[in-house]
Amino acid sequence: MHSRQEQSTPELALQVLQTRFGYENFRGEQEEVICHIIDGGDALVLMPTGGGKSLCYQIPSLIRPGIGIVISPLIALMQDQVDALRQLGIRAAFLNSTLQYADVLQIEQQLRANTIDLLYIAPERLMTERFQQLLQQIQIALFAIDEAHCVSQWGHDFRPEYIQLSILHERFPEIPRIALTATADRITHQEIAEKLALTEARHFISSFDRPNIQYKVMVKDNPKAQLLDFLRNEHHNDAGIVYCLSRKNVEKTAEWLCEKGYRALPYHAGLTHQVRQDNQRRFLQEDKIIIVATVAFGMGIDKPDVRFVAHLNLPKSLEAYYQETGRAGRDGQKSTAWMVYNLADVVLLRKMMAESEADEAHKRMEQSKLDSLLAFCETHRCRRQVLLGYFDENLEDPCNNCDTCLETVETIDGTVLAQKALSCIFRTGQRFGAGHLIDVLLGKNNDRVERLGHDQISTFGIGSELTGKEWKSLFRQLIASGFISVDLEGYGGFMLTAKSKEILKGTQEFRLRKDPTPKRIFPKKSDKKSTLFKNPKAQQLWEALRKLRLEIAREQRVPPYIIFNDATLREMVQCCPQTLGEMINITGIGEAKLERYGRDFLDVLSQFDEFHGLQEHELPSSKKLAPQPTPRGELSPPVLEAVALIRQGWTVEQVAQQRGLPVATIIGHLSIAIESKELRLSQVTSLTEEEVQLIKESFDSHSHETSYQLKSVFDSLQQKYDYSTLKLVRSHILSEVK
Repeated sequence: MHSRQEQSTPELALQVLQTRFGYENFRGEQEEVICHIIDGGDALVLMPTGGGKSLCYQIPSLIRPGIGIVISPLIALMQDQVDALRQLGIRAAFLNSTLQYADVLQIEQQLRANTIDLLYIAPERLMTERFQQLLQQIQIALFAIDEAHCVSQWGHDFRPEYIQLSILHERFPEIPRIALTATADRITHQEIAEKLALTEARHFISSFDRPNIQYKVMVKDNPKAQLLDFLRNEHHNDAGIVYCLSRKNVEKTAEWLCEKGYRALPYHAGLTHQVRQDNQRRFLQEDKIIIVATVAFGMGIDKPDVRFVAHLNLPKSLEAYYQETGRAGRDGQKSTAWMVYNLADVVLLRKMMAESEADEAHKRMEQSKLDSLLAFCETHRCRRQVLLGYFDENLEDPCNNCDTCLETVETIDGTVLAQKALSCIFRTGQRFGAGHLIDVLLGKNNDRVERLGHDQISTFGIGSELTGKEWKSLFRQLIASGFISVDLEGYGGFMLTAKSKEILKGTQEFRLRKDPTPKRIFPKKSDKKSTLFKNPKAQQLWEALRKLRLEIAREQRVPPYIIFNDATLREMVQCCPQTLGEMINITGIGEAKLERYGRDFLDVLSQFDEFHGLQEHELPSSKKLAPQPTPRGELSPPVLEAVALIRQGWTVEQVAQQRGLPVATIIGHLSIAIESKELRLSQVTSLTEEEVQLIKESFDSHSHETSYQLKSVFDSLQQKYDYSTLKLVRSHILSEVK
């Protein structure tokens, strides 16, 4: 695009949003951020996962003169973003270590020729002298620094290379910069601004709330059984992520889930690169896959239909928890963040922090972050209020979508009980952990208690009012509240702190949170397949559309959601468009996707003619489609450009290379031109008349099918002709009946 017409900045931005990305309106502060960047301003954007951060730099890159340079920390993120943009007809590329040298040279040439809209690059490559020199030779629209929290040394994803990015402001002071993150508390926010020289930039802070995510936290008892109950009761056929602390537990849990009938794959840094890559690819491209992983997995995962994120161990901070749970429900649909934890998790994390090579200031900061996480776990208030409060956001009313809202948490005055526990720690010499202390409190005459003489001290047997499990909960809460500490240099014994005196003197009340007893609900076994729609015809159409999407995705080797996400397919079912003019109104369908896939999906939809008039009465309410003329009456500029080059004798591959677009996109343009009689089939293919007739007969013989017609023709012709050729012939057939 890269041209300013006689339109205001908001009008131009909205036009790009609608025609390229297929969305009717901006959300939240998107429009304000985008217009600010288009007009040359710097910005620091804090926006939750799924809030549409990418559009904040993608749209300005398409409108401002030059190339948008996007600094991204992960190869997987670059690949997904570029694949998605190319589906929209946007000239996107990436530079990273996966490319061959010849590919790197080609992309550098395209940069100099200004035939790329957006370039994704890792910070390490950006800072090389070679690329810095290249930046001096090209026109730059903007610099976007994604996952900007990686600049923070206090953060959970610190990347040293990010600190060097302040050089962009020094060398290119006139180029707007936008830093974006979904995870930043007040300290991290301030550090991003300072380290990236964005203190004078405009800061946009959206709500961190993800209302579609339900937060559930419970005390770990039998973690495997608890996880199995959770999956069976709430997410039996869903894709999700299970986080474990160690590589060993990752592999054991994945193997165990497979034994229970789930499709689970492990992911951790100890696996080979190929295994990690294959497992991540399967997770992105297949349905109902569960990834069991360490924190090595996740950042940059754009899969929209992750329905749950489960933690079998505590993460290190609320930022890490928020970032990891944010991978659920990116499509805005109901999802769950589920976690179990226990006293051992707390002790282990404190020990890991104490033994790290970080300086004392860093250790104190990590300890403070862990304390905030423990307060979130132990709270009896609305969890969402606690979580958002950590990010300096006030949620006035309880959310009614977390476990503490849905089931009231009971608290009692536990001051006397806490005094007994603290006294027992003191009387036994501040050298023992929970197990031994509980034996003393319960008056157990075992060999160790008697050998140490602890059956003779005043606290022996004074705790009979609680069970062992309840005493363990009390010790855990005392640690979380800072009333006792753990001797990390010794054997993990509990020690009193300065705050302990307040409890012992009775000047501080201690509220004991009663751990809820989890309800075990086993779903009734049923052979009936779960369905999204109550109307059987609607469900049948839904499955046919998903089948088509999967076939196209496999052909192009991209995740299905990059073709169309579930929300777009649901709207197709609800609205059942019958023309391209109606389909352009479906959310998520812009001009490029309409050209590439519109006819394919209409083929499936047309098989449900009798269903078209029923949706208002039998389907969920949907927006009404305004009748519009089919866009094929007037060819779009991309189609006309492709036609002109073909008429000059260029091949399809040459046109694709010249325009920096996938061959499949050019095929979509040429199909429209053939159907509109702007091109002849013979100008695009070398098929003989006999071959064309053979393909036409195959199409005719499969015209009654309700599934993906192209695949049926492809198979019936024994895969002799590729999908691109079949699409072009189909357009030729359609042109003959017009």
